[in-house]
Amino acid sequence: QVQLVESGGGLVQAGGSLRLSCAASGNIFSANTMGWYRQAPGKQRELVATITDNGFTNYPDSVKGRFTISRDNAKNTVYLQMSSLKPEDTAVYYCNYFTIFPRREYWGRGTQVTVSS
Repeated sequence: QVQLVESGGGLVQAGGSLRLSCAASGNIFSANTMGWYRQAPGKQRELVATITDNGFTNYPDSVKGRFTISRDNAKNTVYLQMSSLKPEDTAVYYCNYFTIFPRREYWGRGTQVTVSS
């Protein structure tokens, strides 16, 4: 089992910044991908950013250039720096941990991000 604990959400004005953190603990495999997803009310959960254990990142166009994902492997922690936030970024943000071998996937409980206009 892997436990994921998110922190750093909150209320911010449009154009502002927030930094999310996700600390992983438990039976962690070194070869893993961690990431952030979000879900707004009435919408499906969507990808925000992922980062592999060796630092390869992936972003959808909606956040590219505004959000930056990073990780500290020694601390088993992944970060999401969000800048130039927009009201449409308002959602619950979930941390994700994924490994291929063995195939495992875990989710955090989520942290609310609210961007006011």
